Amino acid sequence: MNESLPPDWSTLQVASCNLLNLALPARVFYPNQEPYGTSEYERKLDWLGGMFRRLNADVTGVQEVWDEAALKAAVARSGLRPPQVLVPGAENGAEGTPRVGLVTRLAVESVRSIADFAPGEAVTVPEIGLHTRFERPVLHAALHTKRGQLLHVLVTHLKSKRPKFLQDAAGEPLEDRDDPRVVARASLRSLIMRGAESAALRGLVTDLIHRTRDPLILLGDMNDGPQSVTSQLIAATQAVAYDRQARDVALFHAYDVQSEPALRRDMAYSHIFQGWPDLLDQIWVSEELVHHAKFAIGDVRRVEYFNDHLHEGRDRARSDHGFVRALLRFRGVPAVTVE
Repeated sequence: MNESLPPDWSTLQVASCNLLNLALPARVFYPNQEPYGTSEYERKLDWLGGMFRRLNADVTGVQEVWDEAALKAAVARSGLRPPQVLVPGAENGAEGTPRVGLVTRLAVESVRSIADFAPGEAVTVPEIGLHTRFERPVLHAALHTKRGQLLHVLVTHLKSKRPKFLQDAAGEPLEDRDDPRVVARASLRSLIMRGAESAALRGLVTDLIHRTRDPLILLGDMNDGPQSVTSQLIAATQAVAYDRQARDVALFHAYDVQSEPALRRDMAYSHIFQGWPDLLDQIWVSEELVHHAKFAIGDVRRVEYFNDHLHEGRDRARSDHGFVRALLRFRGVPAVTVE
């Protein structure tokens, strides 16, 4: 009599980390902020190294990196087996805005940095004009798991909610920033920009997963909650409720589809602004990693948030964001006994 054995699972840990302006010492990253001194920089490397060690992730998407060399130094402090560290655009120092990056132990097939929207995706922002590109380019990596499974990873950092005030070429304000109506208008500009970036990212997601069985993971600082309009522009999870075919191009919030719900905390958050917690840092997966999906090849076992430091006071040697980690499982071909 033949008897099927349980699936032969392999595991993969993935994480998303906003590092809060990781830059080399004496490096001016914003004109209105002091560069790191040697002592502060060393404290930041020690703290990040300890966090990377705790996370022990196979794939980590990172945000706010000004210098790839600084990220490599922080990863080295972890004492973990040396992974690949990739920050397109920051190899010799980023200019204008920090970059997103990838730290991984997996085999890398390809990495590309995507700055421009696809044709037809530009959006007009009031008083500014066409928004045609991501302020912080998206990173797309094609990786291979230990068993050779192709895995797409997108790392993103979308436009913040910070009001987009008008200013001249020298950076001087062109409007009264104390006027509530001006603040509302400036916040609208930011929302439109983040919405445009979300819609453009939706196009990238669709191109990668439509009519394929290759799993995709989105890691990033979305600067909005999982059920927000901008996040759902990217994920389109809500469409699944009335259109089963929408699953093929939908993304699922890892926290919502974890198969070990007993470990859920009462409240998940990764950022605190003026006393209010929010979940800006997120992990999303395609249906291939949703345990009850028809075409599942694995699942999200559990999701954890590393956010205790958010209650320890502001210190830029630490991050002002919590880090999120998900334990994924991939199912191998079940073994079968022969009589």
